[in-house]
Amino acid sequence: MAEHQATPPNGDGLSAVTSAVLTGSRLLVAIAARSLGAVEDKVTLPQFRMLVVLAGHGETKLVTMAELLSVNPSTAMRMADRLVSAQLIVREINPSNRRETLMRLTPEGRRIVDEVTSRRGEEIAAIVARMTPEQCRALISAMTAFSQAGGEPSAGNVHPLGWPDT
Repeated sequence: MAEHQATPPNGDGLSAVTSAVLTGSRLLVAIAARSLGAVEDKVTLPQFRMLVVLAGHGETKLVTMAELLSVNPSTAMRMADRLVSAQLIVREINPSNRRETLMRLTPEGRRIVDEVTSRRGEEIAAIVARMTPEQCRALISAMTAFSQAGGEPSAGNVHPLGWPDT
C-alpha cells in the first residue's frame, strides 16, 4: 500500500485544523480527568502516569522510569515513595546490581490502572456512539493520520493502555 503524503493546509485551513484538534484535545483531557476522579484521593495525575508506565513496561529501574516520565531521578523517587506508601507499587533493590532500584505494580496498582482505563474507554465509546457511521469513519481516518504524523504507533500495534505491543 503506497503512502499518500497530503499537502498540509496553510493560512486559514491550518488555523481551522489546529482549532479543531485543540477542541478535541480539551475533550480528551476532560475525559481523562473525569476517569481519574474516582481514584484522585489515592493518586495524582503524575503518579497515575507512573502507574501506567509500570503497567506497560513491567518491572522498571528508577532511572529508566525517570527518563520515560521526563523527570529527574529525585522526582521519580519521591513519586515512587508516595506510591509505595499507598501500596500501589513495590520498590526493591535489583539483585543483579545493588545500586539500582526496581519498581513494579502491586495488584491494587494494576486494579487502579485497569479501572481508570476502562472508565475512560466507556466514556469515549458513549461519545462515539452518538456519531453517524460516516463521522466515525472520518474520525478513524483523521485520528490515524494525526497519530501517524505525530509518530504514534498504530492502534493495531498498541496495548489498550497506550504502549506498543511487543
